[in-house]
Amino acid sequence: MGDWKPASYPSLSPYLICRSPEPVMAFLTAVFEATVLRRYDRPDGSLMHAELRIDDSVVMIGGGATDYLSAEVHIHVYVPDAQAVYDRAITSGAEAVQAPVRKAADDDLRGGFRDPAGNLWWIATQ
Repeated sequence: MGDWKPASYPSLSPYLICRSPEPVMAFLTAVFEATVLRRYDRPDGSLMHAELRIDDSVVMIGGGATDYLSAEVHIHVYVPDAQAVYDRAITSGAEAVQAPVRKAADDDLRGGFRDPAGNLWWIATQ
């Protein structure tokens, strides 16, 4: 790898722009055990930009005082235990979309939920 991106970062990262990014960051930490890699605040202390690691991926979050907001976003994440992650999400205040289920002709156990900003997270375990 060259020096054109941070070491251990993927080439592609979703970027979620939220009116209230702090609850989304807390949600990702509680549900996916995300860790904050970088955070940049505005002079007033509000979040301008953050980068969180979930397993081998990075989710970027911006928000607060911005004219740019994400439209409805769907994000798919493979996790070791879809049922446990779904349960943590619901306990953390997520809106249930689909309880984990294994459908015919699909090797994955899949479920879905909405985070505090309305982003739709699809989780799966093969």
